[in-house]
Amino acid sequence: MKWNRQQWGEMIGSIGAAALIGGYIRYSIAAEMLLSTKIILIAGGVFFLAGIVLGYEGIIKFFSRRSSQLGTNTSILTVAVIAILAALNYLGAQHHKRFDLTSEKLYSLSDQTDKIVRGLKQDVNVVRFDKSPSGQVDDLMKEYKNLSTHFKFQNVDPNEKPEIAQEYGVKRMGDVVAAYGDKKQPIESSAGGDVSEQDITGALLKLTTAKQKTVCFVTGHGEKSLDDTGPHGYSAANDAMKKEQLKTESINLVSSSDVPSDCNVLVIAGPTQAYFPQEVTEITKYLDAGGKALIEVDPITEDRQSESGLDSIFQAWNINVGKNIVIDASGMGRLIGAGPAIPLVVDYGSSPITKNMSRATMTFFPFARTVSQADKSKNDPEIIEILKTSARSFTKSKIEHEVAYDPKTDQIGPLSLGVAANRVSGSNNPRLVVIGDSDFASNEANNQASNGDLFLNAIDWLAQDENLISIRPKSITNRSVTLTEAQSSLLKWFGVIFLPAFILIAGIVVWWKRR
Repeated sequence: MKWNRQQWGEMIGSIGAAALIGGYIRYSIAAEMLLSTKIILIAGGVFFLAGIVLGYEGIIKFFSRRSSQLGTNTSILTVAVIAILAALNYLGAQHHKRFDLTSEKLYSLSDQTDKIVRGLKQDVNVVRFDKSPSGQVDDLMKEYKNLSTHFKFQNVDPNEKPEIAQEYGVKRMGDVVAAYGDKKQPIESSAGGDVSEQDITGALLKLTTAKQKTVCFVTGHGEKSLDDTGPHGYSAANDAMKKEQLKTESINLVSSSDVPSDCNVLVIAGPTQAYFPQEVTEITKYLDAGGKALIEVDPITEDRQSESGLDSIFQAWNINVGKNIVIDASGMGRLIGAGPAIPLVVDYGSSPITKNMSRATMTFFPFARTVSQADKSKNDPEIIEILKTSARSFTKSKIEHEVAYDPKTDQIGPLSLGVAANRVSGSNNPRLVVIGDSDFASNEANNQASNGDLFLNAIDWLAQDENLISIRPKSITNRSVTLTEAQSSLLKWFGVIFLPAFILIAGIVVWWKRR
């Protein structure tokens, strides 16, 4: 049988197309452009073009038909849509943008991490030692690298490069180590498994902190204890401060002649007994000499029957600490299962302590009293009211069974629960933060909402570490629903029996009417 030009063109073109497809498959499998693959692709391209040249008359006749023209239009439209999708995917790969819809922004780097990484002055090299990379760690490191060119990351197999493992002091597979100049810091997982943002950022803080500052907690008058792991203790706050590279210690002002000279910040957390006059004198001298202090004073309740005895300090700093309890009737506390005696705050002053806290950031204060600027006309010290309750809050002199606003005796909101004071005259620059509640930073409340951030931000501002003031990495909130046996039984009967039966009966009724 003698073949014509058209038949030769179809055969040669088919061979060329098959060679092109085979060459592409070979390249995909080998993941490398081998010489043999290049030869197959070039030969396939030549054969395919030769087939088009030999069979061009048949191609022209085919596309002259009406059905072919319609098919061609459809093909062109399909190719155009594919091209647009390919272009969008390419742009998406080149300009990566991710949206984090979780309430705690669990999959976005925190404001604290952003500040620390962007503030790097020299390279930080983070190395993960393992045989194979970890997708989770690699993805997290990409987010860090996007913040600064000074952040470097690599995976290293210690068996292939034992000299690097020895340099970093690696002892086992899976170790992650960060190096900053001559300093090296192992990054250990705090929750098991791969390292998290908290672990990495904590290691960066250790590497970049020049000098560790000391926070002194006063004891001896029923204050919150750093070692207390109960619901009202401050062990969680203590752990959080250590992660910020702050050294903590407890001091007793009765046994010591004055506040230790190495105390960068003095904390008085919820005393239940009054301070002695000589202790108040020591605290006053400390502040006058340029000291920084955080004082948390709770209202008088059945558990706290004594005032702090620090009124002279408050008066000297133009601060008014109310003899009251704040009630929040707005109902906002129901969002966290809190009653009216636990006011919720979403309105913050313009202090550096709260500058990163917006109306979407909540803090709450179990049994709080008002703390405000006494004389608004005075500007020394500079005072900012940093915590404001809602307009539907009011004060009561004491907790009663039936709580209602009395315009004759009660003060209506918004009410201030805390102030940040700064003396700018002279060279000492003392600072004082007073908050009308100490339970907001206790173990049972520290990790709720942004209470922990508020406490640490106050400490950082007092320690003059404004660069650390931020919103820190969050952990996953437990959103599980616990049902009673009766509720579980009701839900099962409703979902398994009543709802299907209702749908079945409704369907029969509709069918009967349309029959």
